[in-house]
Amino acid sequence: MTPQALTTPAAEANRATELVLLLVLATLWGGSYSFIKIGVETIPPLTLIAARTLIAGAILLAIIRWRGVKLPRDVASWRRFLVQACLNSVVPFTLIAWAERSVDAGLASILNGTTPVFVFLIGLVLAPGKRPDTRKALGVLAGVAGISLIVGVQAFAGLGSAVVPQLAIVLATMCYACAALFGRNFGGMDPLLPAAGSMLMGAAVLLPFALVIDRPWTLAPSHESLMALLALAVFSTALAFAIYFRLIRTLGAVGTTAVSYLRVPIGVAIGILFLGESLSPTVWAGLALVVLGVAAMTLPERKPAVRA
Repeated sequence: MTPQALTTPAAEANRATELVLLLVLATLWGGSYSFIKIGVETIPPLTLIAARTLIAGAILLAIIRWRGVKLPRDVASWRRFLVQACLNSVVPFTLIAWAERSVDAGLASILNGTTPVFVFLIGLVLAPGKRPDTRKALGVLAGVAGISLIVGVQAFAGLGSAVVPQLAIVLATMCYACAALFGRNFGGMDPLLPAAGSMLMGAAVLLPFALVIDRPWTLAPSHESLMALLALAVFSTALAFAIYFRLIRTLGAVGTTAVSYLRVPIGVAIGILFLGESLSPTVWAGLALVVLGVAAMTLPERKPAVRA
């Protein structure tokens, strides 16, 4: 039986459903930068992210309870959840929220879309004997060149008021890359468990700092910022994680990597359409290089043909 004969209408329908979910996930994550931009207008970054992780963690915990799954009780698992929280939410969420007080949401989505570049580079450091193929090497160069164009030449001269926030987003992206690599430690565990566990641990870390530093009870956030926070926590975090872990099971690596470059143009488009942002020609060129670089690195490798 040929591979074509194995493709049934039901299989094609399931594939189409998963691809639609992939686009929804890219939209949810691409829109998070606009939600953050609106949220930090009247809510300090620490409080915004503490509330984001707490609400998302509570929703994921409710889903887990509804499914009849129990969180682990051993100290080792919660220690791993803590590390994952620091790499995947506490540090990067806070850095991005702080940076978006002066960086446009579209620009933040471009810089943050380079996560696979850093995953690839850190992976090479951890496995020095492994040689990348030509396509992936060119992808790395394109990604790094794109970041340089986006941040601007002034970064190398130490000039420009937005350089530090832009570099903070790049640092957050590197944290996401480390989180993706560290996430391998949760193999064999129900995917929603590390998602909920890391969110709850992130809230446990951030809440004391937010209470002491921001004193949230003294704040007067706008209705728009509160709605942005709610959308960020419910849609771009809790719902996005639920879809993401489904795609991990159904689409595998495609579901994981395609989102990385799909969310970049979506995030930029949302910033332009709803926040009235604009990008310079240099940033557009950087965007093109980043998308090409990440695509080159994440597309599946061609397997050599098997001769009869």
